[in-house]
Amino acid sequence: MNVDDAARDATLALLAGRSSGATVCPSEVARTLTPTDATSTAGAWRSAMPLVHAAVDRLLADGRVQLSWKGRVLAARAGPYRIGRPPRG
Repeated sequence: MNVDDAARDATLALLAGRSSGATVCPSEVARTLTPTDATSTAGAWRSAMPLVHAAVDRLLADGRVQLSWKGRVLAARAGPYRIGRPPRG
C-alpha cells in the first residue's frame, strides 16, 4: 500500500468508526499515519498533512466525503475544515 492509499484508507476508517453525523479533523488522520514511538517528535504528524489534504481532495471529488466548517458545507478544501460522510441521497 502506498502512502496515498494509506491516507485515504485512514480517513475512511476514522469515519467508519464514528456515528453517522460525526466528522474527523484532518490532523486526526495525519496522526494515524505517523509513528508514536519514543524517537518521534511531537509534531511529526504535521509532515503528513499534505498527503491527507491530497487524499481528502480525491475523496471529495469521488463523492465519498463531505467537507464542512462550523456546520457549513464547503464545496472545496480551503482553510480549516472537518471531514464527514456525504448525505445519503
